[in-house]
Amino acid sequence: MPGRDLAQTRPAERADLRASALEVAPTLLGAVLITSLADGEVALRVTEVEAYHGLGTGAVPDPGSHARMGPTARNATMWGEPGHLYVYLSHGIHSCVNVVCGPAGVAGGVLLRAGEVIAGSDIARRRRTLRGVVRADRDLARGPGRLGDAVGLRHALHDGIDAIEGVPLGGATARLLLPAARPAPVVSGPRVGVAGVAGGPEYPWRFWIGGDPTVSAFRWGRGAAPTAV
Repeated sequence: MPGRDLAQTRPAERADLRASALEVAPTLLGAVLITSLADGEVALRVTEVEAYHGLGTGAVPDPGSHARMGPTARNATMWGEPGHLYVYLSHGIHSCVNVVCGPAGVAGGVLLRAGEVIAGSDIARRRRTLRGVVRADRDLARGPGRLGDAVGLRHALHDGIDAIEGVPLGGATARLLLPAARPAPVVSGPRVGVAGVAGGPEYPWRFWIGGDPTVSAFRWGRGAAPTAV
């Protein structure tokens, strides 16, 4: 399985990621993220993503983005060069991993929501069980917090790590490989758990591989569900 998946990929280049996050997001389905830390190496095939734009990116403002109000200390990586990983802390617990998109100075990020661990599953499982029981292999990286645990990238130690050149940061390296062909079917819909209009049908900025068992469960964010007429 790992050899077959890696044979159908190529190393990502910065030019692949210079478009907006909304344009790049579906092209990352089937991509492989490989991380190497002191406790071992894990390779993960991306099966679900969400796009987020920063202030001034695209024709429609994105009220759900960390960069919606402009550059801050927290979101600085999103405004940098494409191909770095924006690793942020969610609910004070979970480290979530985003691929930075767009040219430097134009913020954008693609949240890696879920994936299939294709190599290093024993390492991913050991990392994941530090937070609780893992009932099935499909759950190793099913959801952005689980994915962050599985690949071992932590906020703020690894925020900004370069997944193009593989430069070490915080004792880790990361490499992003793109698929030779986009998997099918690609499905889109509202983002998961995002509050208000940003999580509603007006923003179908979540993309996933239809029928893949590792895709996370959908839930509406607070005030995001359309009201019945």
